[in-house]
Formats: sequence, structure tokens, C-alpha cells
Amino acid sequence: MNDTYDIIIIGGGAAGLTAGIYASRARMTTLILNEGALGGQMVLTNEVANYPGVETTNGYLLANTMKKQAKSFGCKIKSNVKIVGYQLEGRIKEVTLEDGRSFKGRSIILTPGGRPRSLNIPGEETFKGTGISYCATCDGDFFRDKEIAVVGGGNSALEEAVTLTKFASKVTIVHQFDRFQAFEHAVEEARKNPKIEFMMEHEPREFMGNGRLEKLVIEHLPTGDHKSLNVEGTFVFIGYLPNTEAFKGLVELNDRNEIVVDRDMKTSVAGVFAAGDCINKRFRQITTATAEGTIAALSASEYLRQM
Repeated sequence: MNDTYDIIIIGGGAAGLTAGIYASRARMTTLILNEGALGGQMVLTNEVANYPGVETTNGYLLANTMKKQAKSFGCKIKSNVKIVGYQLEGRIKEVTLEDGRSFKGRSIILTPGGRPRSLNIPGEETFKGTGISYCATCDGDFFRDKEIAVVGGGNSALEEAVTLTKFASKVTIVHQFDRFQAFEHAVEEARKNPKIEFMMEHEPREFMGNGRLEKLVIEHLPTGDHKSLNVEGTFVFIGYLPNTEAFKGLVELNDRNEIVVDRDMKTSVAGVFAAGDCINKRFRQITTATAEGTIAALSASEYLRQM
């Protein structure tokens, strides 16, 4: 089966859905291909209170609203598909699915998103969602008046630890080195917060609990000694992995495997654009993803008009 579209969007998170809204509203025939459920990381957010113009919602409802908007303008959406091949060079691009179907597009927008880096230690998979989180903004309120841990030593870890003190009774930062990689102002703010304690030169080794997280076992690296922290929550901020494995050798990636784009969201391949958590950028929020999805769709539309 061969269908040709003006724009094919790979990924149905905030960036992809926004690109779908703008592209289809610009009268471009548009298809979103999404390998999982629509919404990406957005649907994991229990409460969204900082999306402009929306007082409070949750990630699932926001994603569903975006989907309805895109479809109302004529955007076609295919979810839970398995993509096995990309042909991005030339005037006509092609995407092939596991079931043999292929879709051709005059332009492609890559919005595969990303995922938080995991610790990959015993108990992590067990307690994801029942004590382990990767987003303070999403889940901080669930740990009101509880003792929690934060793993990491960069800007995100320290800034989120300070944010979490608004909810938790105590926050213990666990960091593998004897100094932080964060900016000095972030370190100072964390150190002066009376609710924050520090376990330097320590690494997590195991999560334990009965139904919910109860303990985090950590190792003191210089001595090899182990100890348990009695915590009901642990927030992991040790980096972010873009979902770009499929695009190695197809578009330019940086040393963090993020897709390299310019200010117009153009990649290294003509007619191919990218947006959202997969690109080279500093901040990862729903609002930044929607902005980039907008720019990518407008740039793709301009590219097609010039063709």
C-alpha cells in the first residue's frame, strides 16, 4: 500500500501533535505515525498547571485535546505502529511499517521524543510509578510531608530538589562524585535549604519495599559500605535519552545523539525537520515542544511551497 502525503510526522507527543495541527490547518495533507500511545511523555504527567491559558489539566487530557484539534483539521493519525525503515533522501521520502505498508511524503518532521535515563538497578522497574519518578513537576505533590531522595548532581537534580522541598519533609540528594556539576547558583540554593541533606560519593544500588517504595540502598564509593535510606519516594535526574536510534546515519546527530537542527528546525537533510525532546536543546517542557512543533510545521510548509 502506498500513500503520499505532503507532510509525515514521526511521533505523536506534544511536538508531533502540534505540528499536525499547524500542518493540516495550512491545508497540507498530513499523517502522524506514532509507535506507542499518543501523547508521549506528556501523558505521564498527572497535573499540568503551567500550560499557558489552561489553569489545570493532566497530560492525558491535554494530549487528547491536541489529537482532536489535529483531526478536526484533517490530520490522519496512526498509532501503535512499528516503523522498520526510513528513506529520507530525495524529493519524496518514504516510511515503511512492519506490516509491509509504506507511506510517502514530500516532507518529514521527526518528533520521536525521548525518555529519562534509568539507573538500571534492582527494584527500579518494580517501583516506577509507586515511589520512583523522573519528574518533580509531575509527581512532587504525591510526596507531601514524606521523606524522599533525589539522585543526580546536575542542574536538573539540584533545582528539582529545591522544588521538591515545597512538598517533602526531607530531601536527600545522592550524588556519585564529591562535587556537583551544576551551576554555582543552583548548588548554593540547594545547600542553604534546611530540608536538603547530601550524600556525596554515593551511588544507588537497590530499591526495596512491599508494594510501595520504602528503602533506597546506597553505596559509599570510597569504602564500599552500604546503607539504607528510609524514603517513600526517589526522583532520578541523571540525564535524558533521545529516541533517535533509528536515525543514526540518516540525519546529523550530536555527541548526545540528539538531532541537530537550526532555528527553523531544519535537519541536515533537505525536507526533513525535527522538534521536541529529540533535538539539541536545553529545556524540555510541553511548551517548548509545542513551540518547536509549530516552527517545524511552518518551515515544512514553506519548504513545500518553494518546491
